[in-house]
Amino acid sequence: MKKNLRTLFSLFLVVGGLQLQAQEQMVDNIVEEANDNSKLEEIAHELMDVVGPRLVGTPQMKQAHDWAVKKYAGWGISAENQEYGTWRAWERGITHIDMIEPRVSSLQGQQLAWSPSTKKKGVTAEVVILPEASSAGEFKKMLSGVKGKFVLMSALQPTGRPAHNWEKWATDKSWDKMKGAMKETDSLWRNRVKNTGYTSKELSKVLEEAGAEGIITSYWSKGFGANKIFGAYTKDVPSIDVSLEDYGLLYRLAESGNTPKLKVVAQSKDLGETPTFNTIARIEGSEKPEEYVILSAHFDSWDGGTGATDNGTGTMVMMEAMRILKKLYPNPKRTIIAGHWGSEEQGLNGSRAFVKDHPEIVANVQASFNQDNGTGRVKSINGQGFLHAYDYINRWLAPVPQEIKGEIETSFPGLPSGGGSDYASFVAAGAPAFSLSSLSWSYGNYTWHTNLDTYDKIVFDDVRNNVILTAIMTYMASEDPEKTSNEKSVLPMNSRAGKQMEWPEARDATRKGGLD
Repeated sequence: MKKNLRTLFSLFLVVGGLQLQAQEQMVDNIVEEANDNSKLEEIAHELMDVVGPRLVGTPQMKQAHDWAVKKYAGWGISAENQEYGTWRAWERGITHIDMIEPRVSSLQGQQLAWSPSTKKKGVTAEVVILPEASSAGEFKKMLSGVKGKFVLMSALQPTGRPAHNWEKWATDKSWDKMKGAMKETDSLWRNRVKNTGYTSKELSKVLEEAGAEGIITSYWSKGFGANKIFGAYTKDVPSIDVSLEDYGLLYRLAESGNTPKLKVVAQSKDLGETPTFNTIARIEGSEKPEEYVILSAHFDSWDGGTGATDNGTGTMVMMEAMRILKKLYPNPKRTIIAGHWGSEEQGLNGSRAFVKDHPEIVANVQASFNQDNGTGRVKSINGQGFLHAYDYINRWLAPVPQEIKGEIETSFPGLPSGGGSDYASFVAAGAPAFSLSSLSWSYGNYTWHTNLDTYDKIVFDDVRNNVILTAIMTYMASEDPEKTSNEKSVLPMNSRAGKQMEWPEARDATRKGGLD
C-alpha cells in the first residue's frame, strides 16, 4: 500500500513537472514569436494607412470589417461579420477652408463627422461670433445677425501652448496669471452659451434655422496641433472644426471689426442607412469548447485622424495575440474568441449587442481581456468587483516575464465599471471581464479622438509587450483546470449618495443610430 502511494505521488510529481515544463516552453515560444516574427507593423499599416479611420456608418468601417475577416483567414482562423443593427451611412470627402478677406490664407481644419455637404463650388460668407446676449429673449432678437454668415461657436483660447509648456518656461507669476485667464475664458463662454437658452447641440440647429451658412468650432485638445473631432449637429449646412491657431485668427479679426470672409468646400455624401457589425474570430476549444476566453477591442474610431491609438493599438494586440495562439496553441482547451466591436464610440453598442444576443457565451466566459486606452504598455489591472479575481488573475500573470508584469499594478476586488470601454458590457452582465489599462503617452491631450491619432504615434515596443501579456494570460486562462468564479463582492457605500453602490445594469445597444 505504501509502495503504491509512493508510486502515485512520484507519478503526480512527474506529471506536474511535465505540465510546468510545457507551460514554460509555451511562454518562451510566445515571447519569441512576438519579438522575432511580429506582424504588428504590417497590421498597423494595412489598418491605419490603407483602410484609414473607421467611423460607424462609413464605407471605411465596412472595409475594415471585411479586411479583418480576410486577415484572419490568412492565418487559418475562422472569422465573420455579425450584423447587429443599422446606422446613418455617410462618407467624408474633401475639405478646403480658405480665408479670402481681409487677406488670403488657407486654413487648417476639417468638417465634423456626418456634416452636411456644401455644393461642389463651396460656400463663401463672412464670419461672425456667436451673438452675446444677457437672456434667451435678447438672443432671439439677435439671431437675424447670423443669416448668411459662418458662426464661430467656440471660445477664443488665451493661449495655444499646453500647460506643460507654461510650467516649464513661465515665471510662477505669469503661469498663475494664465491659469486665471483660462478659467475665466471657460466661465465666460459657458455663460454666453447658457444665456442663449439652448445647449450647444440645440444651438447649432437654431443657428442653422436662422439662416447661418455654416458652423465653425475649435475643440482644442490642450496640446500643440491637436483638436478633438466629433460629430455635426446640423442637417443642411456644414459644420467644420478649425485649428486653434486659425480659429483664433478668425475670432480676433471678427472681434476687431476686420471682418473675415471664408470660402469653404466641405464635400461629403449622405448614403442613407447601412448595417453595423462586429467582427468575431474563433479558435475552437478542444476539451471545453462551450467555455470562452474573449479578447476584446473596439474596431471603430472617430475620423479626425486614423484611429491609431483609439483603438487601432488595442485591435492590433488582439489580432496579433490570436495569430500567435493559432500558430503555437491551435487546440486550446477552451474556445478563444476575438471580438472587434463596432460603434463603441457612440455608447459601447457593438459589445452591448453581443452580450444581449449571445447569453450562452456570456454565461460561460472564463475571462475577457480588453485593451482600449492608447499605445502604452499595460500598467494596471482592476478586479472589477469580482470577489475571487485575485486568485485567478495572479495565477495567469505568474509566468509572464518579469519585465512586463513587474510594471503592472493590480487592485482586488476593485469596483465594477459602468462604462468607459467594452469590458463594461460584460461586467454588467456578470461576466469576469478586465481592462488591460495602459500608460498614457499623452493620450488624453494628443491622440484621444484627435486629428493627430495616426500611425506615427504607435509605440510598437509597448504594443509588443501587450501582445505577450495578452497571449500568455489567454493561454493560462484556457488551460486553467478551474472555471473562474463570477461571484460579486459586496460593494461599498457611496458617500455622496449616502447608500450602497449597486452593480451596473446591463443595457442593450442602440440598434438604429444617427438617423433622428
